Amino acid sequence: MTDTPDRGFPESEFADRTAKAQTAMAGAGLAGLLLTTEAEVRYFSGFHTLFWQSPTRPWFLFVPASGKPVAIIPEIGADLMRRTWVDDIRTWSAPAPRDDGIGLLTDLLAPFARSGAAIGLMKGHETHLRMPLADFERLSAALPGLRMADATDLVRGLRIVKSDAEIAKIRHICGIGSRSFAEVPEVARAGMPLEEVFRAFRRAALALGADDVPYLVGGADRGGYHDVISPPSRRPLAKGDVLMLDTGATWDGYFCDFDRNWAIGTADDASRRAYDVLWRATEAGIAAARPGATCRDLFHRMQTVISELDAAGGDVGRLGHGLGMQLTEWPSHAAWDETVIEENMVLTIEPSLSYGDGRIMVHEENIVVRAGGAELLTERAAPDLPVI
Repeated sequence: MTDTPDRGFPESEFADRTAKAQTAMAGAGLAGLLLTTEAEVRYFSGFHTLFWQSPTRPWFLFVPASGKPVAIIPEIGADLMRRTWVDDIRTWSAPAPRDDGIGLLTDLLAPFARSGAAIGLMKGHETHLRMPLADFERLSAALPGLRMADATDLVRGLRIVKSDAEIAKIRHICGIGSRSFAEVPEVARAGMPLEEVFRAFRRAALALGADDVPYLVGGADRGGYHDVISPPSRRPLAKGDVLMLDTGATWDGYFCDFDRNWAIGTADDASRRAYDVLWRATEAGIAAARPGATCRDLFHRMQTVISELDAAGGDVGRLGHGLGMQLTEWPSHAAWDETVIEENMVLTIEPSLSYGDGRIMVHEENIVVRAGGAELLTERAAPDLPVI
């Protein structure tokens, strides 16, 4: 077991992230970034709370072209924000439907509007506004001279390459996830309802040190499973089932995201074959994950192996993605994604295929890309379908 990393980050981590953003802003002609979503606010401030689960209150962080970020947040978050490196914290008593921070935002941004400056917002794929559209329209109307540009690529370019401290946190939760999966054969058995397997896995992960297991999906059925996102049923596991669990456990705000497959009692030839193809497809994806390759390259390398069994090449849209503060992050291993792989990207390698009578199988590992190639963060799955 590796040493547990420190929680949080030193102030220098946030200063470095902000400085890189400001360099990119200068190149893009932006006077600042207006951030409204949890991951982006946390990335630049260190403000880490589960209170984002409540949709009642909006939260804002403004990263100027020079200087430290400015927080415009509900008063309930002021004490926690004061523990971060942010000094300028402006609050209101929320919820306040008539003015939920819009007045404070208007005051902050008015000088930029008067000068006709541009600020960046996240507008692109895999982003959302996380404030009422009516409030955004009010803000825009109050600042007619302000230009609002898409800063998705700018922020994406920062977040997809992880710092050493971020990688240490992801490595730690991947280790917890690996040890949790290792306990499944000691718990799961024929006759056990699938929902009880889920509960047992969550208990194991928490006992081993995970902060939370907000994402746990999977399936089990005779000779395979048919989808991987349904809630678990009370159907008991039976001999001949193939069981899959896919976890997104967290530690200090960072995710692991990988799965494991097992046969219950015995494995049929079709499932063994599917597992073998997926294991080798995963190997191909891991081998291809080197600086200078593209996500499209990884997709095609995995798809070539998958096509040995699945004529569609296992194309469910993508065969893996980025990983970090969110369960799924940019980029995507997909035919359309030409993102160039860089050192210190953390990625999932996630081939899948269809086989038999409507059955599917998915396999997934987590890696960090190093100068010489991929380094596993998860404990590699067995090369043959394990039988419980």
